[in-house]
Amino acid sequence: MPGEAGEKTEKATPKKRREQRKEGNVATSKDVIVVVSLFVCFYCLQIFFPTIFKSIRDITVLFISAVGSVEELSLGVLQEIGMESVSILVKCIIPLGLIAMVVAIVMTGIQTRFLFTMKPLGFKLKNLNPLNGIKKLFSAKNIIELLKAALKITILTVVLYQILKNEIVVIAQMMDMNAVAGFSYVLKEIMGMVIRIGLVFAVIAGFDYFYQRWSYEKKLKMTKEEVKEEYKQMEGNPEIKGKIKSLQRSMARNRMMQAVPDADVIIRNPTHYAVALKYDIDHDNAPVLIAKGQDYIALKIVEIAEQSNVTVIENKPLARGIYATTPLNCEIPAEYYGVVAEILVKVFRMNKKLG
Repeated sequence: MPGEAGEKTEKATPKKRREQRKEGNVATSKDVIVVVSLFVCFYCLQIFFPTIFKSIRDITVLFISAVGSVEELSLGVLQEIGMESVSILVKCIIPLGLIAMVVAIVMTGIQTRFLFTMKPLGFKLKNLNPLNGIKKLFSAKNIIELLKAALKITILTVVLYQILKNEIVVIAQMMDMNAVAGFSYVLKEIMGMVIRIGLVFAVIAGFDYFYQRWSYEKKLKMTKEEVKEEYKQMEGNPEIKGKIKSLQRSMARNRMMQAVPDADVIIRNPTHYAVALKYDIDHDNAPVLIAKGQDYIALKIVEIAEQSNVTVIENKPLARGIYATTPLNCEIPAEYYGVVAEILVKVFRMNKKLG
């Protein structure tokens, strides 16, 4: 069917996954990070509440003492009070900030398997194209993010409304409570609100996590042509590999043919098989097969041997046996020693190499 060739229907290969990971393209859900950070930070807020309350009390006492002890609030006094207040607030905020940062790093690391790369921060010229920006603005991903944001705002509004509606009388009565009781009550209500909102957001985060995984896998999908092209790159183009092997065989055959004139004897069967043997008494334990061939190659070996005055002997069983059992440039098997020795003696005598 038309268009199927360019349709991304194949799962991403391990190679593409590695490349995308190097580029920093991994599936992550920001909602998961936010929800976990929210629960951890508010849980830590409960633990740190006595310290935070003490710090707020100290700031209040500092202001009241400053106002009561000085005749005139000069700029220097205000700066001193301000610096002391900032110092106290920083001591309250920094622990929670560090905890939130660590949680965010850990949750991101769990999702990305602690990938660290600077590639996403690199400058890309295409990002300056306004058309690309408009396309991204109306992309399916951004529309889904907008719907999620609207859903979160709606949930937050409903939960806050329910809390305020049910607790409005108690909130009004807080004017008569002491500071500690008032703060404790507010913190308790805030934690209840956070738990209710957090549980709903956790469900949204779960869906978002699986959606991000699905979207990532869909984005990584490849066409059949891309898979084939990648296979060619990894394994080598079959046509090129075939040509290389053919060239290698041709070069090996040429080297083999060049060794034929140095043979002591060629044993043939008359047109189908031919083997060239060489025996160096000083170096070899047995005759060595220096060339062999079948059909056209066999005829070529015989032709070169005749042109080089190398003796050619016809022995069908021996030619076939040596061809089948002996690798090139290896000594012949022991079972052929006797018959080959007789042939070589005969050849050496014919060539007057002996006595």
